[in-house]
Amino acid sequence: MARPRLNSGDTHSEDLPKPKLNKDSLKKALKIFSYIKPFKWKFIIGMIFLILSSLTMLTFPALLGAMIDAAQGKQTYPWLPASVMYIGGLSLIILSFQSIISFFRIRLFVEIAEKSLSNIRKDTYHRLITLPIDFFANRRVGELNSRLSSDLSQIQDTMTTTLAEILRQTISLCFGVVLLIFVSPKLALMNLCILPVIVIAALIFGRFIRKLSKESQDKLAESNSIVQETLLGISNVKAFVNEFFESNRYSEKLNQSVALAVKGATFRGIFASFIIFAIFGAVIVVIWYGASLVSIHEITVGDLTTYILYSMFVAGSMGSFPELYASIQRSLGASERVLEILNEDQEDIRVNIEDKEIKRHLHGDIIFDHVRFSYPTRPDIKTLKDISFHVKSGEKLAIVGPSGTGKSTIASLILQFYQPSSGKIYYDGIPSDQLALTDIRNQVAIVPQDVLLFGGTIRENISYGNLSADAEDIITAAKRANAHNFIMDLPEGYETMVGERGVKLSGGQRQRIAIARALLKDPAILILDEATSSLDSESERMVQQALVELMKNRTSIIIAHRLSTIRDADMILVVEDGIISDKGTHQELMEKRSGLYQHLYTLQSLQSVES
Repeated sequence: MARPRLNSGDTHSEDLPKPKLNKDSLKKALKIFSYIKPFKWKFIIGMIFLILSSLTMLTFPALLGAMIDAAQGKQTYPWLPASVMYIGGLSLIILSFQSIISFFRIRLFVEIAEKSLSNIRKDTYHRLITLPIDFFANRRVGELNSRLSSDLSQIQDTMTTTLAEILRQTISLCFGVVLLIFVSPKLALMNLCILPVIVIAALIFGRFIRKLSKESQDKLAESNSIVQETLLGISNVKAFVNEFFESNRYSEKLNQSVALAVKGATFRGIFASFIIFAIFGAVIVVIWYGASLVSIHEITVGDLTTYILYSMFVAGSMGSFPELYASIQRSLGASERVLEILNEDQEDIRVNIEDKEIKRHLHGDIIFDHVRFSYPTRPDIKTLKDISFHVKSGEKLAIVGPSGTGKSTIASLILQFYQPSSGKIYYDGIPSDQLALTDIRNQVAIVPQDVLLFGGTIRENISYGNLSADAEDIITAAKRANAHNFIMDLPEGYETMVGERGVKLSGGQRQRIAIARALLKDPAILILDEATSSLDSESERMVQQALVELMKNRTSIIIAHRLSTIRDADMILVVEDGIISDKGTHQELMEKRSGLYQHLYTLQSLQSVES
């Protein structure tokens, strides 16, 4: 199992942008929050409810203080009667009002966030699957999936709670400080001297703890990456008896994550102890100093109660800002990562991909005119150095040669997964760049060596070749692909679930499903990429019969490993080191008595006889 030592922790900690709260990052994040625009009136109403909810919450300390004074026969505010019943009733009315508007605030913000996030998910997924193939060559599936799940969930948290919480805490802090000064300037001055110390400590500790937490998450991500890689290659793991090795690798990463988490917990414990000491110490000092002011009749007991409650509001607001700041940072980082996908250049579709109707029908004539190509990820390596050939409509063209010489690259270029570095590709005499990409791909089908089936039913997998096909068309395609009999032998027939990647079916069965899918598509051009090379003799015979049916009346490009399967090809290209070293029919190439094709064919014939 060739598997490089990759880890998603590296991706998260090095390649991805660090979330920084600055003008540039905020500007980028606003592009994400532009998805709120369709719901702007609901958002405005929700913000009004939020402001009203926050302001009404600030009335309760004043009312409770006034109630305590009223119980002692004192009137705290001239506009408020010194009646316990009156103040208590007014408090309940305000509480009811506050509860109602809080319900509508939460309801509106959740609706806005869910609908906005749904639109972001749709646009991100749509952009993702319409990106060119080379984009995916540089990305891991786990990383891209993370952007669609965890990153968007972080943005969702910000939309639903963080923004509202920041505004609510800002209102509580600003109005709370004003009310503290209004109730008792002396106590407020003392409080405001203590609180900055707590805030500064919170910022310093918070930043350090977040760093440790991030490192722990990165190590956990690395361990999850090991799980994903191991499970995807579980057959190879077992074949090489490397269960113990993989278990140790996973344990090592987990232990590193746990060590960092415990280290972070130690500092969080120290920080929490400091905060508890500082806050409760401040409360004790405030009550002690406030009690002395009450004893000299400078403030009332109700004023002291009001002040203590307001100071708790202010302390709570100030204490919440570090976490809210961290949440905004995470959201900015998530926004930047999602925007990376949304800002990627899409594949040059040249038509609306929602419309699968073919605008220009092809007959299958293909010309490669001095095509050169290097993969975008390896621009210094010339995969195809100079490839020219012409296959007429309805002909069978076979491509043979050693591994890594560019055979499958030719197939990828026919499918227009990539564009040539130089040279031209023509379809029915029309340059590829003058045809709609969807027109080309809608008329080309491929049956690869390693068939990928989706985790649905057999019927769904066959119908993937033509989504509008009815049940009769699907059954006809399966019969022509020599697949109907084995499908009907299954307990649930065409409704049988094939499992992830088709694991419940054998290699030969998967190949015949792929052939049925291609038949249902009815392409003008067919690509067979070593479609029978990994099958046993009986499966190969069944698949070969299906392939004969599939190749009828269409241009066929056959990339072959077993040369015995291409003897009747109209033209055979021998590709070596990115160039066509020889070409001709099977008979012509064998008559030369030299060359790579004759050597490979003779070698395979001898191996067949010996086996």
